[in-house]
Amino acid sequence: MKTITLLSLCISASLLTSTAFAEQQPPIKPKLQAEDIFALEHANHVQISPDGKHIAYIRNSFDIMTDSTRRSLWLIDTKTGTHTPLFADNHSYANPTWSPDGKRLAFTSNRSGRNQIHVFWLAEQRVTAITEVAKSPNNLAWSPDGQQLAFMMAVNAEKSDFAKSVKSVKKPEQAKWGAAPVIVERTLYQRDGQGVTASAYQQVFVVPSDGGSARQLTSGAYKHQGPLAWSGDGKQLIFSANRDKDWEYQSRESDLWQVTLADHKLQQLTDWPGQEYAATVSANGKSLAFLHASNAPVPYTNASLHQMNRRSGETRVINDSFDRRFESPQWIGSDRLTVQYADRGRVTVAEVSLQGKVTPRVTDVGGTYTSRPYSMGMYSVASQTGTIAYTYGTAYDLANVAVDVKGKQRVLTQLNADVLGQRTLGEVRELTYVSSFDATEIHGWYILPPDYEEGKRYPTMVEIHGGPHLSYGPFFAAEHQRYAAEGYVVLYVNYRGSTSYGEDFAMLLDGHYASERDHADHMSGLDTLIEMGIADPDNLFIAGGSAGGIATAYAIGLTDRFKAAAATNPVINWVSKTLTADSSIGQIQNQFPAMPWEDLAHYWQRSPLSLVGNATTPTLLFTGEKDRRTPMAETEQFYQALQLQQVDTVMVRVPDAYHGVTAKPSRIIAKVEHTLAWFERYRSK
Repeated sequence: MKTITLLSLCISASLLTSTAFAEQQPPIKPKLQAEDIFALEHANHVQISPDGKHIAYIRNSFDIMTDSTRRSLWLIDTKTGTHTPLFADNHSYANPTWSPDGKRLAFTSNRSGRNQIHVFWLAEQRVTAITEVAKSPNNLAWSPDGQQLAFMMAVNAEKSDFAKSVKSVKKPEQAKWGAAPVIVERTLYQRDGQGVTASAYQQVFVVPSDGGSARQLTSGAYKHQGPLAWSGDGKQLIFSANRDKDWEYQSRESDLWQVTLADHKLQQLTDWPGQEYAATVSANGKSLAFLHASNAPVPYTNASLHQMNRRSGETRVINDSFDRRFESPQWIGSDRLTVQYADRGRVTVAEVSLQGKVTPRVTDVGGTYTSRPYSMGMYSVASQTGTIAYTYGTAYDLANVAVDVKGKQRVLTQLNADVLGQRTLGEVRELTYVSSFDATEIHGWYILPPDYEEGKRYPTMVEIHGGPHLSYGPFFAAEHQRYAAEGYVVLYVNYRGSTSYGEDFAMLLDGHYASERDHADHMSGLDTLIEMGIADPDNLFIAGGSAGGIATAYAIGLTDRFKAAAATNPVINWVSKTLTADSSIGQIQNQFPAMPWEDLAHYWQRSPLSLVGNATTPTLLFTGEKDRRTPMAETEQFYQALQLQQVDTVMVRVPDAYHGVTAKPSRIIAKVEHTLAWFERYRSK
C-alpha cells in the first residue's frame, strides 16, 4: 500500500479525481477501543545472564476467558536477537534468576501444582522442580558456586496462649457449620490484596540447586526482607530485617543481618537509625553495597548509597548527596555499581563509581504499568560485562525488552506491534508551568485526541496520580489513551509531593495533603491549556485514583468549575481511614503531627468530608469492595454525604477487588467506561 501511494503521487494531479486520490491513501487506523486492552502485553522481570549472552524475562498478557494475567517465561539471545518461549502455557511463571555460570535459570512456577522453585538447564533443555514447600518462595539467590539456592518464604507462627486455650467442640461428621471465628492479635493484621492475614513471617531458607529438602535458617515473629545476598565464600546470607520486639510500631527501621548456614548463627551488621536494605556483594566478595534511608517522621526521604568492607565491617559513604532516590544497586565486577532512580518522571539506570560519580546509562526505562503512566520499570546488569537489560517504555507502547551494550541501545522485542501498531493514538506532549499557589514549577504531559485539529478547543480532563509520593512519566497508559480516543484532552502532571524532582519538592505536601496547594497545581495546568487554546473552559473534568481520588474529592469542595468528577479509591475522612486501613501506623507516624484523637482538627482539615457542604459537582465514586488501603467505608461516607446534599452522585462497587481495583483487564475497561459514560452525561455538546 505504501508503494502504490508513492507511485500515485508521481502521476500528474490532473489525471486524478479527488475520489481516485482518496482511494490511494493508506487506510486510517482506528482509535484505541476498550476491547483492545485485552490484547496488550508487556515485559517485566528482565534478567540478563552474568556473561550477557542471554536475557530471560516474564511476558505478561491478558486472558479474556479467565479475566487474568498470563505470565510466561521467554528467552532472548542478545547477539542474534533470537526470541523463544521457554514456558508459555497455562501455568504462571515468576522470579527468573540466573546461576553464576549462566548455564541454569531458576524460577518459580505453579506448573507442578503449588508454587515451587524450578531449575532449567539451557544446554540440556531440561527442567525440574527442586522444592516441595507449603507456601510460595520468593527472593531467589544462587550461591557463588551454584550448588545452592537461597529463598524466602512465609512461615506460620505458633498459636498464642489465648488461641490455644479456646475450647472447641468436635463437629459431627457431615455437619455444615459456619466458618470458624478468626482471632486477630497482631498490630499489623491486614494487608491490601490479602485481607486479614494469618500470623506468618518471612524466613530465610536454602535448598540444594539440584533438588532436596529446604532448610530454614531464620525464625521468629520478626520482619525479614529481601533481597538475599551471599557472602563471597558462600558461608553466609545477608538480608534486611527488624528483629526488635516492637518492630510493628517502627515503620522506618531495618538493619542488615547475616545468617551463617552451618550453625544458623545470626549477626547484626548495621544498627543505624533508619533503614539499611538492598544489600549486594561484589564479585570478589570483599565489598557489600547497600542503601540507607532516614527514619525521620516525614512522608519522603531520599536513599543514599554505602559500602561496607566485608572483612573489617567498616562502612563508607559512596553517595549521599544525589537528590533522587536510589534503587536496586547491582555490582559490575568489584569496582563499580549500577543504580536506578526516577528523574522528572523518567526512569534512569546509571553507573556509580566507588568515588560516588553518577553517570547515566539509559533514561527510557518504564512501561510496566498497563493502565496509567506511572514511572515504573526495572533493569538487571551482567556482572561480568556491564551489559544492561531493561524494560523499555515509551509514550506509545508498554514495556519491551531492551539492552545497552557500552552505550549502544537496542530494543529486542515489539510485543504490541500487532495491536498498538495498528491504532491511531493520541499525541503526548510535554508541559511546564507555574502553580498559582506559590509559583512552584509543575511539570507534566497532556494527550491530544487522535483526530485533534489545531485551533479547536476540546473537552479536557485532569487525571491525578496516586501516592502522592509517586510520579507519572511519558509512558503509554491504556486509560489515558482511551479517554483521548473519545475526544478528551487528558492532562496529567507531577504535582507538588511527587517523586523524581528531589526531596524538597516531594516534601511540599508535608502537612498539606490534601489541600488548596496541590489543587492549585492542577487548576493552573488546566488554565494553561485554556490559554493555549486547547482546553474548552466550559468542558472541564477531573478524575484520579487513591491520592488522586482524594484530590478529586477535595477539589469539588473548593470549586464548581468541573462539569463532572470521577474519584477512584478516595480517602474521605482521615480519622476513619487511618484507624481502619492497612497503612495505619506508617501513615500516622510519617504523615500526621499526632494521633487522630490528639489533633482532630488537622485530620479534619485534610479530609474531603470537611468541604462536602460546598460540593455541587456531579461525582462518580469507583472502589473495590475489599479495599484495605482506602476502605470501602470511605467511599460510602462520601456517597451518603453527597446524597444528603442532593448532589448527583453514583457509587460503583467492584466485587472482590482490593485497592488495585484495575488488577484485572475487565476492571481497567470498567473503570474507564464508567468514567466516560458519567462524563458524557454532563459534557456540553
